[in-house]
Parts: sequence; structure tokens; C-alpha cells
Amino acid sequence: MDSDSLHYSLDLAAGNGLTLSSEQRAALQTSLVILKRNYKFSQVLFWGKILGIKGDYFIAQGVEEDKMRNKKSLYSLNCIDWHLLPQATKSMIADVALAAQGRFTGDPSHEYEHTETRTEGEGDEATEIEVTVKVNEASRLATTVSNVDKEVSVVPRGAFTKSPSGKVQINRSFGGLHPTEAAKLHNYLHFREPVNLKKKSILEISELNPALDFLDPLSEDIPKGSWSLQLERGGTVCVLRSLLWMGLTFFHVPQTPQHGYIYMGDGLMNLDLPFML
Repeated sequence: MDSDSLHYSLDLAAGNGLTLSSEQRAALQTSLVILKRNYKFSQVLFWGKILGIKGDYFIAQGVEEDKMRNKKSLYSLNCIDWHLLPQATKSMIADVALAAQGRFTGDPSHEYEHTETRTEGEGDEATEIEVTVKVNEASRLATTVSNVDKEVSVVPRGAFTKSPSGKVQINRSFGGLHPTEAAKLHNYLHFREPVNLKKKSILEISELNPALDFLDPLSEDIPKGSWSLQLERGGTVCVLRSLLWMGLTFFHVPQTPQHGYIYMGDGLMNLDLPFML
């Protein structure tokens, strides 16, 4: 959610009971402005909070000209001092998946370690060696933020446009979804590089608007039923909650450009989802 409207947005997304204290809101309101100026971001988003055993991580993202790509993620333990997270690479994601288990500790320097036995060579020349994989919690944090963004970041259809050069920008003429359209899941899109769009036939693509329909709709997610769509506050606010990453809440006020999402959870994917549906 946009840091410029933090207080307003937090109130709209607080229906699940997770929110920030008055002290945390006040600290964020000041520190995010300084963060935007120091790093020369065009926009700063408050991404959310990951709960740890000893302490919690507050996450912010800096956005440049392209609103979807090259985001910089930062974390803070006190809502004041911000530290840049490394970019999540394929090797880092693989190491974190192998070594990191359980909840976050709240200590960025904490190391996770995993040792396994691998066989090298074939036949009589085969030898067993022990391989140890080590990752720190800062890398795990960067990987979790990247995974959440790839799988459950949401925007309403029409909120962003894609220029002929491929740059994704805010649609200044977007006035919000109609209340009838806001209640339909296919009008909400994944805000990341499309996956299912590339699998569509030429006939299906010809019916789409290339400036608006360049993202995957949530209605195509597998398994079906991984999203909860509700109208709150007398139907004036549309709220989406993810059952895959429990704690991810998206809100949109119909007929206004107001929308955003926030994650407040333990940073663990809900692997029991297939058994819940």
C-alpha cells in the first residue's frame, strides 16, 4: 500500500484484526518519507510485517519509473532504521527452501544450516560426500518477500497500463471498478510477470486489450478457491484475502482509485490449502 495514504489504507485492510500500533504508524509516517528522499524512489510502498519469535520485520518497497519491475525491498526492526535486502536469486531461493525451516527468529544474522549426503561418481568410483548449506535470515526474508509478490500481489483491472515500450505505469484515468464488477474475481490481476497469458491461443489474445490485459487474472489460479472475496463496510470496500499466504489482505474502494495490499503473517506458506478446499 502507498505510504502517502498509510493511515487510511491500514484502516481499510484491518478487518482481519491485524494492524499497527499508533507508535508504529507515527514512526512509519516519518521514516518512509525520509527513505523515499534518501534512495530517490518515485514511490514507497509499505509492504507489511513478518512476525518473528524475538522480533518482527517491517517491510517497505521502493518503486522506480516502472511500477512492476526492479522494486527494492527494505526491512526495519523498529520502523525507523531501514536496511536494504538482497535480490532473491534462483540459487538463494533453492538454498532457503532446503535449509530454512520453522518460524522466523527476528534476528537478521541468524544462520540456518542443513547437511545432507550426496553421491558423486558411478559404480565402484562412487563416493559419498557431506554437503552443508548455510543461509542467513536476511536471505530468507528476501526470498519470502519475493515469493509473496510473485504469488499473491494483487491490483484491480485497469489500475495500471503497459506502454508500447513495455513499461508499466499507473493509469491516471482509472476511476475504480464498478460495484458490480468489483464483486467478480476475474477483475483482479496478479501484479507480476504473466505466466498463464503466454499459454493462451492467438484467438483468445486477440480479444484482450494489450494495454490493460497484460497480467494474469486471479480467477485462473490453481487450486480454485484459494481467494476469499468479501464486501465490507456496507458494500463500500471490496476485500480479498489469500488462503495460500494467510495474512495477505487486498482492498479496493469501488468507483475510486484507492487500492492496495498488505501482508501481516508468519512468512510461511499454507501447505494445508488443498485439504481446506
